[in-house]
Parts: sequence; structure tokens; C-alpha cells
Amino acid sequence: MDPLYGQKSTYPKKNDLNENWVVVNAENQILGRLASKVAQQLMGKDKPNFQPGTLVGDKVIITNAGKIRVTGNKMDQKKYHWHTGYFGGIKARTMREQMELDPAKIITHAIKGMLPKNKIGSKLLTRIRVFNGEDHGMEAQKPVAVTL
Repeated sequence: MDPLYGQKSTYPKKNDLNENWVVVNAENQILGRLASKVAQQLMGKDKPNFQPGTLVGDKVIITNAGKIRVTGNKMDQKKYHWHTGYFGGIKARTMREQMELDPAKIITHAIKGMLPKNKIGSKLLTRIRVFNGEDHGMEAQKPVAVTL
């Protein structure tokens, strides 16, 4: 231990990483607050062996995606844009329209915006599962229910 700098940090080994499955109920949760908490859980920032370059976080199952809340007029004013790849192929959809089609995409999009924009962020995005209803069908992973 160096007296000037405190304790030295250690890089977690492959054997030290334990990936737990966590279930989060999104019912009556505000979208942005839920997404930031889930992003922290995915990255493992709440764990003592956190390192930015490793996957130390938990895998997350989100249920009741269709029952999230947003503040203000976001349901009518927020738009999701994408391009089809053809000339003049820019498309847009309001949050209300997207909620009717697939509310899981809204949560996934919000979490993606809060993850790092690199290879690790792409890998972290594969570690979430979003379901519109209460049933998730992933009991074999032995998930633990967590309130955020």
C-alpha cells in the first residue's frame, strides 16, 4: 500500500465475476429514472470490483414495460426517428404511437442512451430482456426481484 495514494485497485479476474439475474418491475416507474438505475446495474457500478473495461454487472429482466410513466407532454411531443436507407426515407413516430406498437423498444432505447458508446456498451445492451407483461418465462435463471 502506497501511503500517498491509498490502496491499489485490482482488476477483476474471470473467476471473480458472478453474473446474477435481476427482475425489475417497471409498473408506475418514471422512464428516465428507471433507465439510469438499470444502466448502473448493467455496468456494475454498485459493485466493489467495478472496472470500466469489464462486464461485472448483473443481467436485468424488466417486466410491465407497457405501464411506465413519463412526465410532462413527452407522450405527444417526443419523437423517435429512424431512416429506412432509401432516399427520403426518414420516418418518425411519437412516443404514444410507439407505446401502442411496442413499449419494450422505448425502455431499450432509453437504456441504450445511458450506456457507453463503445463495444462494451453494445455487449451490455444484450444483457437486458424487456417484457410487456408480468410473465417473463425466465425462471430457469433464478432471477432476484429488485426495487429501484
